[in-house]
Amino acid sequence: MPTLLLHACCAPCSSYVLTVLADHFHVTICYYNPNITEQKEFDKRAEELRRLVRELPVKYPVEVIVPEYRPEEFYEVAKGLENEPERGKRCEACFRQRLQYTARMAAEKGAEYFATTLTISPQKDAALLNRIGEEAEALITAEEEGRAPKYLASDFKKKGGYAESVRLSEVYGLYRQNYCGCAFSKRDALLREQRDQPVQGGA
Repeated sequence: MPTLLLHACCAPCSSYVLTVLADHFHVTICYYNPNITEQKEFDKRAEELRRLVRELPVKYPVEVIVPEYRPEEFYEVAKGLENEPERGKRCEACFRQRLQYTARMAAEKGAEYFATTLTISPQKDAALLNRIGEEAEALITAEEEGRAPKYLASDFKKKGGYAESVRLSEVYGLYRQNYCGCAFSKRDALLREQRDQPVQGGA
C-alpha cells in the first residue's frame, strides 16, 4: 500500500477523512497546528485525535505524530494580518505554513503522498488549499532534487463528507469547537455569538 502523511487539525475533521483514506493508504497523521490558541486547547485536540485513531475501525493501522506546540511560529506568519477576516490572507498564510511543514515531514519520513483534512470544512476553500498543497509539493521537490512526495488534492466536504464527519463526531462523542483554532478565529466567534444574542429587557 502507498504511504501518506495526513495533516490533521482535529479529530472531528479527521473522522470521515480517515474512513476514506485508510482503506487505500498506510496513513500517518501529522498534528502540526501552531495556530491553536493555547497549550491546553492544543493538547485536548491532540488527545481527541489519538482517541479517535484508537477507536475508529480502519483497514490499516494509523500512526499519530504530534510535533511540539510552538505558537510563535504561527504569530510570525500572522504578523500584520491580525485584523484580516476569516478566509482572508491570514488564513492563507496559516494554510501555507502547515502544508509546507507537512510536505517536508513527508519527505523526511519517505511518504509517497501528503494531504490535509482541512478541505472537509465548509468554511475552507478547497481550491485554495489544493493550490497551496501543490505549491508545497513543488517547493519540496526543488529542495529534495525531485524526490518529494506528491500532494493528494481533495475536497472531502463533497458527496456528504462533511455531514458524515458530523455524524461520526456524534457517534464517538468527539470534542468540537466553534472556531478554527487560532486566537483571531476565537475572537471572531465570540463576536458572532454576542451579535446574535437577543436583546434583553423591554422596549
